[in-house]
Amino acid sequence: MKDFEQSAGPRGFAFASVGAGFRYKDRDDLGLILSHTPAAAAGVFTTNLYQAAPVVVCRQALERSKTARAVLVNSGLANACTGDQGLDQCRASLDLVGRAVGLSPGDILPASTGVIGPRFKDGAWLSAAPRLAESLGRSSAEDVARAMMTTDKTAKLVSRAAALSGGEVRVLGLAKGAGMISPNMATMLAFVICDAGVDPDWWRLAICACAGESFNRITVDGDMSTNDTFIALANGASGVCAQGDADRDALRRALAEVCRGLAYMIVRDAEGGTKVARIVVSGAKSRAQAELAARAVGNSPLVKTALFGCDPNWGRVVCAVGRSGADFDPARLTLRFGEAVVFRDGGPVPGDLDLVLKPIMSRPDVDIHIDLAAGTGEYELLASDLSRDYVSINADYRS
Repeated sequence: MKDFEQSAGPRGFAFASVGAGFRYKDRDDLGLILSHTPAAAAGVFTTNLYQAAPVVVCRQALERSKTARAVLVNSGLANACTGDQGLDQCRASLDLVGRAVGLSPGDILPASTGVIGPRFKDGAWLSAAPRLAESLGRSSAEDVARAMMTTDKTAKLVSRAAALSGGEVRVLGLAKGAGMISPNMATMLAFVICDAGVDPDWWRLAICACAGESFNRITVDGDMSTNDTFIALANGASGVCAQGDADRDALRRALAEVCRGLAYMIVRDAEGGTKVARIVVSGAKSRAQAELAARAVGNSPLVKTALFGCDPNWGRVVCAVGRSGADFDPARLTLRFGEAVVFRDGGPVPGDLDLVLKPIMSRPDVDIHIDLAAGTGEYELLASDLSRDYVSINADYRS
C-alpha cells in the first residue's frame, strides 16, 4: 500500500474547481470530479429525516442507474430545508454543468455542504458552470478537496494502491468534515474514486460496508447533518478487473484503509479539537451493547473536556459507561488508558493514578479501553475532545 504523496491517482479521472461565490470570497467553493467513461456508482447518505436537496437528487439518480460519470460538489450553502425550490435549483445546476462539460444531468451526482436554509442566488450557477468546464483537467484532486472545505483546517486526501491478479489498481479518497460529526456519517462529504473494473452490485455492498467501519464510527459532537454524502466511483480505466474473491478482498482492504484514513483525519481536524480518543469497548453482550457504551463515552461533554484539559479524570468514563444503557456487572468492568489499568473489580487500582496518567493524557492520541466482561461484543469509536474554540467556531459560524 502507498500513501497519497507517493502514489499516482486513479486513471481515467479529471478534476475542476472554481470560485463561484456562493458564500465565500477569494477561494474556490465549487468542484467537479469527472470519469472519462461510465463508472460503477455507489452512495451512502445521512439518515436525518431532513435530507438536503442534493441528497434527494443523488439518491434518485443512483436508484435509476448503477453508473455515473461525475460528482459535483459545492461548499458554503447546504441547499437543505429549501423546499421544492431547492430541488429545482439542484436539478438546474446539474443541467447547466452537464451542458458545459458534455454530460447528461442524470450522469452527475450532486453534493453540498454549508449553511442550512439559504437558497442559491439567481444566476450563480449560470456564471459558474462554463468556468468550471474551462477548469476541467487543469485542477487537481487536492483543489477539489479544498473547494469543499467549510470549517476544515486542512484538505483531506488518502490514496492506496492494491495488487490484483491482473495488475495494480488505485484508490483515492477525498473528504471534508470537522463538526456535526456523529453518527451514521457526519457533516461530512466523502468521495472515493477507483480505476478497477468492478461488479456494480458488489461495489455498492463494499462501499456500504466500508462506511460502517469508518465514517459511522466517529464523533465530534454527537450531531448529525442533513447533507452527509459518501459517493464512490469505479471506472475500470486501469484495465484490471476485481474478478475473484482474492481480488475483491484486496480491493476491499484498500477501500477500507482509505475510508478509515479519511475518518481519522476528520476527527483529527475536529472544530477546535486537539486530541483523538480511540475508544474500544470489548466484552459486551453484543456489538450493539458495546456501541452504546462507546458512544456514551465519546459523546460525553465531561469526558471530552477532560481530554482537552489533559485531566486524568477516569471517573467520568466509568460514569458514562454506567449510564449508557449497556447491560453489564459494574463490579467486573476494567478500564485502561493507554497501557495503564486504572479501574478494576469495582474500584481504582492502587497507586498514584494522576502521576501514571499524566503523560498518557498529554498525547495527541489517547487510547481508552473498556472491558465489560459480559460477552464477546466489541466496538471501536474515534472521538475528539471538546475545547473552547469549538464553542467560538459554532457561535460565529454564520457571521
